[in-house]
Amino acid sequence: GDNKWTMTMMARDADSGELKWGYQKTPHDEWDYAGVDVIMLSDQKDKDGKLRKLLTHPDRNGIVYTLDRENGDLISANKLDDTVNVFKTVDLKTGLPVRDPEYGTRMDHKATNVCPSAMGYHNQGHDSYDPKRQAFYMGINHICML
Repeated sequence: GDNKWTMTMMARDADSGELKWGYQKTPHDEWDYAGVDVIMLSDQKDKDGKLRKLLTHPDRNGIVYTLDRENGDLISANKLDDTVNVFKTVDLKTGLPVRDPEYGTRMDHKATNVCPSAMGYHNQGHDSYDPKRQAFYMGINHICML
């Protein structure tokens, strides 16, 4: 199954403790990406000029996620670079990653050159956001599993 609530970003109401929203980045995380990286907050205008409160999370799974931090809507999910191959893309309507079965873990198949490795393309580094330039700065790894 999906192993619900693993690899998940979530928001709770500070007063009641109730869950406001949750987003699972890698359902059934077979590569142990774990989703432990930093979340950066920013206020940015969308394509219609509306100011939105966003969170951006570069994940060990090789995807950089941007969500509306007020309601959890997925705004974008982009590969750090073209070598990420465990996912073909992330469906922005469902929020689900589209896996490439060639790089999955199964008993009847030996996957090779799985990118990123379990260490991830982004692994617990500290990132920053420059609001003047509207640019994110992050260190990344390029390590695959052979």
